[in-house]
Amino acid sequence: MKKTSFILIAILIATLPALSQEKWENLFNGKNLNGWKVLNGAAEYTIKDGAIVGTSKLKTPNTFLCTEKMYGDFILELEFKVDEGLNSGVQFRSNSFKEYNNGRVHGYQYEIDPSPRAWSGGIYDEGRRGWLYSLDKNPTAKTAFKAGEWNKLRIEALGTSLRTWLNGIPCANVLDDLTATGFIALQVHQIAKPEQVGKTVQWKNIRICTENPANFAKPATDIYQANCIDNTISVKEAETGWKLLWDGKTTEGWRGAKLETFPTGGWKIENGILKVLNSNGGESTNGGDIVTTKKYKNFELSVDFKITEGANSGIKYFVDTEMNKGAGSSIGCEFQILDDQNHPDAKLGVKGNRTAGSLYDLIPAPADKTFKKTEFNNARIVVNGNKVQHYLNNRLAVEYERNTQMFNALVNYSKYGVWPNFGNAAEGNILLQDHGNEVWFKNIKIREI
Repeated sequence: MKKTSFILIAILIATLPALSQEKWENLFNGKNLNGWKVLNGAAEYTIKDGAIVGTSKLKTPNTFLCTEKMYGDFILELEFKVDEGLNSGVQFRSNSFKEYNNGRVHGYQYEIDPSPRAWSGGIYDEGRRGWLYSLDKNPTAKTAFKAGEWNKLRIEALGTSLRTWLNGIPCANVLDDLTATGFIALQVHQIAKPEQVGKTVQWKNIRICTENPANFAKPATDIYQANCIDNTISVKEAETGWKLLWDGKTTEGWRGAKLETFPTGGWKIENGILKVLNSNGGESTNGGDIVTTKKYKNFELSVDFKITEGANSGIKYFVDTEMNKGAGSSIGCEFQILDDQNHPDAKLGVKGNRTAGSLYDLIPAPADKTFKKTEFNNARIVVNGNKVQHYLNNRLAVEYERNTQMFNALVNYSKYGVWPNFGNAAEGNILLQDHGNEVWFKNIKIREI
């Protein structure tokens, strides 16, 4: 081997470590706020001992110290410390447009939450959809936050993958395609109480890697992954058996409950949303209910839905379309969808058993449930044998057991007592209800157990 070959090999070996290391850019020089600007609120940002200090202030909305530069794919690391009683966050891929809520900062936020809720490291969609990933989805990460100490944050934003860590512990894993680029921002949350005035949140050692960041991503983890890309099944979802029950584009797999085909009117597919259209508020008097062409036995069903003012609808399961060939809806157990404030049905029935999330006319959902009237909500129904659970926005709303004396007694006391063996069938269709009000559906997924 020639001497020049030895030299080239030596040079290559010497450069390998450098090629395998992240190239970090400091976003804060420790001395001033060059490259940053304040948006929305009037909270104060100062510099002390090489850290940015945000101080809470009354009578001002959320305040954001934002990078002037925009970032797409990156790895971000920094350290933060927050006073007890002050919520905060780090925005990423965020924006401020005059035409959007008069310039309100909106976008992904890494949550900083010193409260007993302990959701630090979760991902919140500021100014838009709300929580994408609370730590109720990954409760083991709730112990990662260190009160009164410096904490180390890591965010990996790579394509549609958004992942977070806190003090080395994986916290959130989200797939989302809504925003591909935006600024980084440090939030001082608005406060409502005088005793919160003067509380601080601090950030230091803020650095970002934007050169080939995917090469330095941490290995995959086994924490829950939230797929926020509409009407898709992720690789992780597919591995655990999830399938689309509606493809977001066609009527495949669905038909009218009292038809052999999909209704020719009363329903509309638009921009990945399946809409039951407004008519006269009557039960199954326009396009009529739609059902799956397949019957299901043991399953986990997930549906995102959004109501309009005063709307009534529902998701039914164990539906027998051979029952009730006359007027009205097909018969089955129902996850109630309702505007509790403005629809009279909320005040009928027994103890609220016709309100949103309830097993309609049988078992009420909690009065303190979380329901977003102007946004999409998630309904999840889990059936395993005779055990059934309703979840509304990831919170258990109803739990019961079919084929029992207690269940049959509830049925007999309800409007369903006239239907033989109601709710006790081994399998049935899944139904989306036309109750004459406009309601939107998307992300209709099922996993057979």
